[in-house]
Amino acid sequence: MIEEERYCIDVLTQIRAVRAALNKVEQETLGDHLEHCVARAFHAGSEKDRKAKIEEILDVLDSRRS
Repeated sequence: MIEEERYCIDVLTQIRAVRAALNKVEQETLGDHLEHCVARAFHAGSEKDRKAKIEEILDVLDSRRS
């Protein structure tokens, strides 16, 4: 769009749409991870498994803030 010299607001609108779509995919993926992988670790896993899942989530959330 930029190479085509499209109107700036059109470019910005498309960028926002892409970000919104990526955020939605991220939310759904995190939800699935919590409902399946993390739940499994907390129900059937060891203490080590539970701590590993907590660390994974904290790492993901921390990288989202930066």
